[in-house]
Amino acid sequence: MTLRCVLDGGRYYEGPRWHQDRLWFVDCMERTLLSLSLSGECEQHAKLDDDTPCGLGVLPDGTVIVLTMFRKRLLAYRNGTLSLYADLSGIATGTIDDMIVDGLGRAYVGDLGFDLPPPPDRGAPGRILLVMPDGATRVVAEGLRFPNGIAVSADHSRLVVAEMDGGCLADYDIAPNGDLKFRARFGSMKSPDGICLDHDGAVWVAAFEEDAFIRLDAEGCELQRIEVPGRRALACVLGGPERKTLFCLSAATSYEELRQRKSSARIDVVDVDVAGAGYP
Repeated sequence: MTLRCVLDGGRYYEGPRWHQDRLWFVDCMERTLLSLSLSGECEQHAKLDDDTPCGLGVLPDGTVIVLTMFRKRLLAYRNGTLSLYADLSGIATGTIDDMIVDGLGRAYVGDLGFDLPPPPDRGAPGRILLVMPDGATRVVAEGLRFPNGIAVSADHSRLVVAEMDGGCLADYDIAPNGDLKFRARFGSMKSPDGICLDHDGAVWVAAFEEDAFIRLDAEGCELQRIEVPGRRALACVLGGPERKTLFCLSAATSYEELRQRKSSARIDVVDVDVAGAGYP
């Protein structure tokens, strides 16, 4: 599978979401909210002065929600401006990282359970927080090892989260009220980061330390692999007119270089056979 570069020259791209015929994402290091057309036209929508953006979600009415990591907030982007949507500083026990908003307007947010940079003896304090459309918040999952990318199935029955420290994916059933019931862990890869689901129930995973985007079935068997040698795989999403365009976000960096704020990001695309489904 041959990748084609559509955007280069960023620093650290994250949170890709296909919305209104464009790819929406953030540059964490530049603290910007961006969008990209399939032809490669990039537009900056907002710049954050006081925190680092990471995960994104889209409400049913089309409002883009931006997660900010250290002040633990969700911000709504409307009419060219950002405003507070939810303050999670009272419930989050650590830095918040990735998130997804489902088709019912419920936001699932990963709480690392510790503040970055991660302590060496961090264990499994990670949780998933749920933000309801009315603003109510609660914890719906615990015991995760660095929860990262999150995806929800189209029928709102399944949630998958990447455990970056655990080297696997955690699978949950979603109750009608949004609560999560742990089902199983599956797959094995080095430092899974962003994820997305397709119509077959398979998961595309950005494996940070494998420099690859990997497609796994529900049992964890590897179906496809797209390598990006020398680049860390950060996140991926299926978009385009038929949701058969896989957007692959990667960066030339390392853990040590990230501590020094050294990174060079790009976005590549490749056409796949199975369309995306669910959120993102």
